[in-house]
Amino acid sequence: MKVNLNERQQRVLKATVSHYIATAEPVGSKALVEEYDFSVSPATIRSCLGFLEKSGLLYQPHTSAGRVPSDSGYRVYVDQLIAPNEATARQVELTLSKKLNWENWSLEALLRSAAQTLSNISGYITLITMPQTAIARLRHIQLIQIEPERVMLVVVTDSYETHSTLMELPKHPDGSVVDAERIERELPILSNFLNSHLRGRSLTEISHLDWSELDREFQRYAECLRSLLADLIRRSQSPVSTPIWMSGVAEVLRQPEFAQLQQVQTLLQLLEEEPMQLLPLIFDDPFETEVPGKRVNVWIGTENPLEPMQTCTLIASTYRKGSVPVGSVGVLGPTRMVYENAIAVVEATADYLSEVLS
Repeated sequence: MKVNLNERQQRVLKATVSHYIATAEPVGSKALVEEYDFSVSPATIRSCLGFLEKSGLLYQPHTSAGRVPSDSGYRVYVDQLIAPNEATARQVELTLSKKLNWENWSLEALLRSAAQTLSNISGYITLITMPQTAIARLRHIQLIQIEPERVMLVVVTDSYETHSTLMELPKHPDGSVVDAERIERELPILSNFLNSHLRGRSLTEISHLDWSELDREFQRYAECLRSLLADLIRRSQSPVSTPIWMSGVAEVLRQPEFAQLQQVQTLLQLLEEEPMQLLPLIFDDPFETEVPGKRVNVWIGTENPLEPMQTCTLIASTYRKGSVPVGSVGVLGPTRMVYENAIAVVEATADYLSEVLS
């Protein structure tokens, strides 16, 4: 339901939501008059509050209480009344630049540390996914002999994620094994062939390699390599290959919204046992929408399709390798969150990761 608010009604809604976020207490007209410079009578403020309540943007927990924002009220607040906090965005970028060591750490360690850093800054649960390997592109391929009859295929993506798998060496038609010296000569040549044809391609593209270009003496490897690469694609596209690094659960559960034990248990069960259910939400690319300037997705309360999250807000954005979205950053907290800061945290982190990966 779309509600048209005049300037005063917008100011009263913004003040009410901001005050409730800061205090976690229902907001009355007296508090608004005393703490915000409206230059109007308390009766006028009460009239605005009444209109906002009838419009479904505020509600009263009980008759004698002040007003509390509804999910619809938060939605108007986020979409129309606030902007991301630029100071918070600068703090995030500076902190990540200082704390993360891109030269000596693995990507997994970097994203774990980034998640912990962001939860400390935001006060909310931070979620960061590893780059999607189905989208990440191949950086290097190497064939390494580890036993007389076995070779390891090692693949490194441009996000520095490594995959490996083993293959049995093909035998001669008479059943004998190719001699070790010949293998030692051929593996570097095969590795060079694979690198020259596959470097820069996504894992989903490598099945299109024209194996007929292999010299006749190497054709016996073609079927084994085709099978290995197909297996690598299947494994890299499985949910296991896209872990979600999470931090800040203990802090956010101290919020008054999570005082009910059953509510906490269902949320923790989702986060700890079924985190992959969150992936379609946090990896939903905001750049694909038609909303001008939209850089994040914000799921507020009952907008969340997952029931345990319907007292929470999830803010997420993708980070990119060039123009391709490869991973996501999100924060999860109560609907009573400081949206200006949370949105800034997500945007700044997505921008930072996009820059360093590109």
